[in-house]
Amino acid sequence: MEIRDLHPWPSTEDEAVAIQARLAPLVRLDGLPEQVRTAAGLDVAYADDELVAAVTVLDVESLSVVDSAVVRGIPEFPYVPGLFAFREAPPLLSALSELSVTPDVLVCDGQGLAHPRRFGLACHLGLLTDLPSIGVGKTAMGRYEPPGEERGAWTPLRLDDDVVGRALRTQRGIKPVFVSVGHRCTLDAACDLVLRLAPKYRLPETTRTADRLGRAAGR
Repeated sequence: MEIRDLHPWPSTEDEAVAIQARLAPLVRLDGLPEQVRTAAGLDVAYADDELVAAVTVLDVESLSVVDSAVVRGIPEFPYVPGLFAFREAPPLLSALSELSVTPDVLVCDGQGLAHPRRFGLACHLGLLTDLPSIGVGKTAMGRYEPPGEERGAWTPLRLDDDVVGRALRTQRGIKPVFVSVGHRCTLDAACDLVLRLAPKYRLPETTRTADRLGRAAGR
């Protein structure tokens, strides 16, 4: 997998914010490929002073894991809200580069456009890999009305005056997840894919398998 060299990795918050502002206009909001055969789940776990970046690649039809990679490391950037990508993207990119299967889409445990500067982790990773990417957050970045109780119900997720994603009910009567576009994907296509990846549980299997892998590696 080719990782594009779009910026140096910053050492200060001001540098990081400037990079986000420069790259945000490059995000594309067009559709996913007609056939999405594989989807990668990306997750970062923390073990003492280390972080563990885990990536699993799933066959979308069977939801079986066909490839995976784990990278352990020391965070190189501080914990700053809105700048998580500069802490978590480098080890995730290292894990992606170890895969033998290039996924059709990245499904990030985090945000895409639902971000103060409209450039969350899913946008950042999508641009650097030039792969379609989606953010699926467990908590809302913005405000929303609760969607209907049935599976597939959704309501707009708003930040300032912009619609930046959706609160999506993946299971009847269960708390929604928060889907936002990362790169090269429409919001409709992102939500459709998340529902395909979450047939039984609140979170998509991409996130669940990556989380398990990271936790196991961090023990």
